[in-house]
Amino acid sequence: MSRGRPHLLVAGASGKLGRRTAELLLEAGAAAELILVTRTPEAVTDLGERGCDVRFGDYGEPESLTDAYAGADRLLLISASDIEIRAEQHRAAIGAAAAVGVRHIVYTSGLNPEPPNPAVIAPSHHATERALADSGLVWTVLRDSLYSEYQVSEAAQAVALGRLTHNRGSGQVAYVSREDCAAVAAAVLAGSGHEGRVYDVTGPQAFSPDELAVLYGELAGRAVEVEELDDRTFVERLRGDAAEDDHARYGAQLVASFGRAIREGYMASRTDVVASLAGRPARSLRNVLEAAGLGA
Repeated sequence: MSRGRPHLLVAGASGKLGRRTAELLLEAGAAAELILVTRTPEAVTDLGERGCDVRFGDYGEPESLTDAYAGADRLLLISASDIEIRAEQHRAAIGAAAAVGVRHIVYTSGLNPEPPNPAVIAPSHHATERALADSGLVWTVLRDSLYSEYQVSEAAQAVALGRLTHNRGSGQVAYVSREDCAAVAAAVLAGSGHEGRVYDVTGPQAFSPDELAVLYGELAGRAVEVEELDDRTFVERLRGDAAEDDHARYGAQLVASFGRAIREGYMASRTDVVASLAGRPARSLRNVLEAAGLGA
């Protein structure tokens, strides 16, 4: 690798966000300085063939991370998928990074994770942010809003039923595309002047449930009504016939926790971070839904 530029590492490089961030860095000419770490290196073989260094590293095997992170100057720590144990995994990753001389960690967090945010994901994000603050390393936190891509299935179901069922009250969210989150992550990891900064990464427009129903209806060419439920009823509706299925129960509670967080204003942030850091306008929710084939 070239020694003149900082070595950039993407941890979790085979996931959708990690892979797209890596692709953007490669497109920007960073192959000689780029390290991709994943528990499935075979999934990014094609990226390795473009000149970057692909390594095995698994959050679930913390002993693998020291070798995986060796030689990196800046590390993009993409949050792990297992919400119940990921705070511990992240602390191990931060420790491994510090041990091998990584100077700067960029972490993908969520909006307003501090207590008492009721979203199930919030405590692990908050714990990781605290671990970074206590690590002695330089850090940047990217607090990503809810992904626009997650609204595709909701929109399709709402259109099919003619009804959007929710527990969000009148709360609003500026949904952000994964593409924009990747663009911001790449810009921050490769750029400068982001030390100690916390960025809310959001879409350009905030939507309430009523406004979502209007958008879904416009795209489908049919009316979509709105049905607001309390948290308990919403969980029961989501569980449906799988009431005794623990996985279904957890999934319903997870979704409902987001709804409550939206209702209580924890997801209401709207910023121009994408435009200012990625150098182009953020993608609209309408654009993402249309690209997914949701249109009249």
